[in-house]
Amino acid sequence: QVQLVESGGGLVQAGGSLRLTCTASGGAVSAATMGWFRQAPGKEREFVAAITGSGRSTGRTYYGDSVKGRFTIPRDNLKNTVYLQMSSLKPEDTAVYYCAATADYSVGPVGSERFYNYWGQGTQVTVSS
Repeated sequence: QVQLVESGGGLVQAGGSLRLTCTASGGAVSAATMGWFRQAPGKEREFVAAITGSGRSTGRTYYGDSVKGRFTIPRDNLKNTVYLQMSSLKPEDTAVYYCAATADYSVGPVGSERFYNYWGQGTQVTVSS
């Protein structure tokens, strides 16, 4: 059973940068699509970014419209880790950020929560104005 643990959240001023880390244990995730979602208070969970695993256009990245050009999602398969590099942060980026992983070689809509099999507990990101 794959377990995901996020870290790196915190308080940052608008315009600043932050890097979130998601480390998987209990199994390798090199063949899984890894994603980040976020949920702000009173709002539905929102797709942020995803990166495909080996076997399907390896390393292809996808981004939600609200973060394009500001966030990137690199992965390090040797470390079983995916990152979310966030820059030019805005107060509206404030949310709990969740890491997610699919089963190996899964194909589907990377922006849909239902595509993912494993979830982390989330890490809070707060952007002050």
